[in-house]
Amino acid sequence: MARMFGTDGVRGIAGSELSIEFATKLGQAGAYVLTRKQEHQATIIVGCDTRISGGMLASALMAGICSVGANAIFVGVMPTPAIAYLTRRHKVDAGVVISASHNPMEFNGIKFFNGDGYKLSDALEDEIEEMIHNNMKDVVLPIGSGVGKIDYRFDLRDEYIGFMKRCMPLDLSGMKIVVDCAEGAAHYTSVKTLQDLGADLIAIHTNPDGTNINSNCGSTHMDELMARVVYEKADIGIAFDGDADRMLAVDEHGQMVDGDQVMAICGTYMKKKGKLKKDTVVVTVMSNLGFTLMGEKEGIHVEKTKVGDRYVMENMLENGYNLGGEQSGHVIFLDENTTGDGLLSALHLLQVMVDTGKPLSELAEVMEVLPQALLNAKVPNHKKENFMDYQEIADAVTELEQKFKGEGRVLIRPSGTEPLVRVMIEGKDQDVIDAEAKKLAELITRIML
Repeated sequence: MARMFGTDGVRGIAGSELSIEFATKLGQAGAYVLTRKQEHQATIIVGCDTRISGGMLASALMAGICSVGANAIFVGVMPTPAIAYLTRRHKVDAGVVISASHNPMEFNGIKFFNGDGYKLSDALEDEIEEMIHNNMKDVVLPIGSGVGKIDYRFDLRDEYIGFMKRCMPLDLSGMKIVVDCAEGAAHYTSVKTLQDLGADLIAIHTNPDGTNINSNCGSTHMDELMARVVYEKADIGIAFDGDADRMLAVDEHGQMVDGDQVMAICGTYMKKKGKLKKDTVVVTVMSNLGFTLMGEKEGIHVEKTKVGDRYVMENMLENGYNLGGEQSGHVIFLDENTTGDGLLSALHLLQVMVDTGKPLSELAEVMEVLPQALLNAKVPNHKKENFMDYQEIADAVTELEQKFKGEGRVLIRPSGTEPLVRVMIEGKDQDVIDAEAKKLAELITRIML
């Protein structure tokens, strides 16, 4: 049986794969596993992004939470990192976010934080999964006054804004910024924070209607933002994804600055200030080879993990590092928050621009981005882990690895959150690697569908 939890919680199409019945069971099992050792009546904070299915799934999830005797606090639409912060700030027992991040509107997801604001370990997720498979066997559900209650606190988003401003008390006066909120969870918190810090702000995609989240906007669709930055003669463009835990930037010339470049800029700045712990940045195997070369040049040690910001976080916690993340824009500044935080990443990047007085295009030159092709092959979700079982695919991958050995690399992996196999090739010639990636992605889809 396939594992319920992917690299970032449970994901699926809302109403079918992610049904209200399943959300209720997940609320029951999650609340029980995370709070059963507490002697007090447990409390769990719940928030969601702007998807139309968010309220439906939140209600089902909170019903499950209350059915095992825990209380729920529903905070409404809130960035994922805000839930992590509020869980710590209010000393509750756990936090839950209902979001499918950068995925299309019809998807949704459920991810948990423990009481310290960290994503759950594989072991804890497996325990929750086991409880669901066993239908909560031997768990006695309370009745009467023993059931939990739901409180509604839509004011808590302003606490997160205050926290961001305390973390990074910048003066952004005179800085022109275009921000794309992806019709998602950042549409209030990020706009308010940047305005409060004095930015000359142009905010786009800030009118979520439940169905337009990530639709041709945000960090997965950058073309509009890139053009708008140039048109407005802005200093920087900032793009969030649907739940605002990732951020990508655009320089003053309309060129994208990805997560690797953000970490390179902030990492070298922190090292010069003596704030980069152990002079190390943690990235995943998907990071551009140029990041490793930058580290060698700047005296920064680069640690690599498998794909998923949770694995980056585990490495950071285990080894005492304070900066890590992914090329996709999940960047963790562990001194301030316990998960990837798009707004915090933007503020750190803005701090470097303010303190150095340099434009973003110049700062981004600290790292040379080597040509890279990244394509998705659509496959059935239940088959995606087994793509190498198909001999024709295995032979094609081996042939590619031999072709690019010494002049690049090939990385093929299943998506942790979507019915896709991701094909990534790095090399010297963009046209060559684009063609090879396209050929392999088409082969994988043709054989596995």
